[in-house]
Amino acid sequence: MNFTTVALFAKAGSLEAGESLKTLVSWLEARKRRVLIDREIAYALDLAEKSADDARLVAEAELAIVVGGDGTLLSAARRLAGHAIPLVGINQGRLGFMTDIARADMLPALEDLLAGRFHADHRSLLEATVWREGQQIFRTLALNDVVVNKGDLGRMIELEVRVDDEFLYVLHADGMIVATPTGSTAYALSANGPILQPAVPGLALVPLCPHGLTHRPITIADRSRIRLSLISPQQARMHCDGQSHVDLATGDVVDISRASCVITLLHPPGYSYFAMLREKLHWSATPRRL
Repeated sequence: MNFTTVALFAKAGSLEAGESLKTLVSWLEARKRRVLIDREIAYALDLAEKSADDARLVAEAELAIVVGGDGTLLSAARRLAGHAIPLVGINQGRLGFMTDIARADMLPALEDLLAGRFHADHRSLLEATVWREGQQIFRTLALNDVVVNKGDLGRMIELEVRVDDEFLYVLHADGMIVATPTGSTAYALSANGPILQPAVPGLALVPLCPHGLTHRPITIADRSRIRLSLISPQQARMHCDGQSHVDLATGDVVDISRASCVITLLHPPGYSYFAMLREKLHWSATPRRL
């Protein structure tokens, strides 16, 4: 992979991310790479001559570099999904489970990447479709999770949960999280869901504050199809990666399944998923020597 054309994304409104982006532009062009910048960010940084809309980005870019936090990377990943453009994340957020290259290590890490020294990590996505009276009203992709939860009134909702069209249970709760392995360290983790190694072919079903104390998180095969039907008279809402949403009404059905496309994340040499977990979750810093 030569990566002759590189697309740059950054967190909108972040001065620190903007400075990093300008550094990247100079550094990449000095190495004879053509640079395209997400249109909104390009104009904000007075780099309009490098601006590109989504159609041009997916047609011409061979690599995407994202400067920001996991939310910025999620947004870029969903925009590029289905176009086989790998992403690399420069962390200028907080935890950074996916944006795993520190700002201080940015240029050495990218030097390795352009030289072909990297670890490719393929991540599955979810496809979510909302049906109302037999008609599709919403469809989108999610890299982290699809969440159906209570609406503005804040009342508990009632969901019928089916897996591969087999009845699982009726859930009385604040909602349900359906998470990919990537999303298992996001919202699902704070709801006591399981952490799934990215290579695990599974999905986590994590109830949110269930009224029945025996409703526990479970992991199912990622080839399964999940159907959540809203059967309570209250309104609800579906969120995807915390970035897109649709309001739900009684009788609406949400179908969730693994998408046909994947996202590829590139990591620097020596990357370790378990070392990343130890660092981000403040587990034991170093292994004991026996």
